[in-house]
Amino acid sequence: MDMKKILITVAVAAAASLAFSCSERSASKYYTIDGTAQGTTFHIVFQPSIASDASFTATRDSINACLERIDNSVSGYNKSSVLTAFNEKGEEFVDEIFMDNFHAALKMFKESEGLFDASAAPLFDLWGFGFRTGTEVTQHMIDSVLEFVGMEHFEPCLKLRDDNDTIQDPAILRNDPRCRLNFNAIAQGYTADYLAAKLDQMGTLNYLVEIGGEVYAKGVNPSGTPWNVGIDRPVDGNNSPGADIQAVVRIQDCGLVTSGDYRKFYIKDGKKISHSINPKTGRPVEHNLLSATVVAENATVADGYATYLMVLGLDKAREVVTSREGIEALLIYSQGDSLKVWMSDGMDAIVE
Repeated sequence: MDMKKILITVAVAAAASLAFSCSERSASKYYTIDGTAQGTTFHIVFQPSIASDASFTATRDSINACLERIDNSVSGYNKSSVLTAFNEKGEEFVDEIFMDNFHAALKMFKESEGLFDASAAPLFDLWGFGFRTGTEVTQHMIDSVLEFVGMEHFEPCLKLRDDNDTIQDPAILRNDPRCRLNFNAIAQGYTADYLAAKLDQMGTLNYLVEIGGEVYAKGVNPSGTPWNVGIDRPVDGNNSPGADIQAVVRIQDCGLVTSGDYRKFYIKDGKKISHSINPKTGRPVEHNLLSATVVAENATVADGYATYLMVLGLDKAREVVTSREGIEALLIYSQGDSLKVWMSDGMDAIVE
């Protein structure tokens, strides 16, 4: 790895086993941890307050424990997770991580006027992008599902587990047993922030955390400059992260996330079915916006807004970005056979 320029492509990376380079460790005060989690890969570069084998080991073990904790809470693919118990078994009680994701999703639901909706899980299942396999979709099926989609169906609260308890635990009530949640559009951004908070707690000076393309970066890279993050060109067939870069963004003390439709889609009857679904219509979006890269105060917010912008489409996405303080974006869209780029002023200032 060229430690003078860390390039993380914001896309789902190829799987990699947990690894650490001893040569890098001995040559620099920056360390690296790579591994797999949440069905994708993660990559962390960090400068601990004290460079030592013990410091690296403690950080690695702490990161792995955090990832396991999050997986056991909000992973829909983990059959033993809190989310699975909530969705499939009707369990009302949740943990702190689950509640954090719920409140972050609820905030985005309100800010997006319902276009970012973690309760749209049944729609993603219906179209074949969720935790279940989709089938032939009809308007009647969509209308049936929309009856129980919407965050207004859920109410967070504190509740006694039974009459003998004296301590109330966090719980989420729903007014329809068919309602389900899916935090895929925000959980990896939350994970990047969660790991960043853990690194801060351990006194880490400078770091970059990336999980599945969701990034949070603090301080400077080994060259003493802001971290460089590569944005993949959003063209069908570009399945090798880093092979075809559209732009490089310099970030520091903020989150960066890209959402796009050039990898998560399928073709049915000659038509491209996008994984970006409008929760109000219940249908995959159809527009020329190919990817949205968002820089925000943290990766959770960036993750939510990147998804929101992809549902909006180009024109409305530009309106939202220019009207929201603290949100910068790079939008890549198609125009005929060409790719075009629109950037907010703040994003233009940090793109190489």
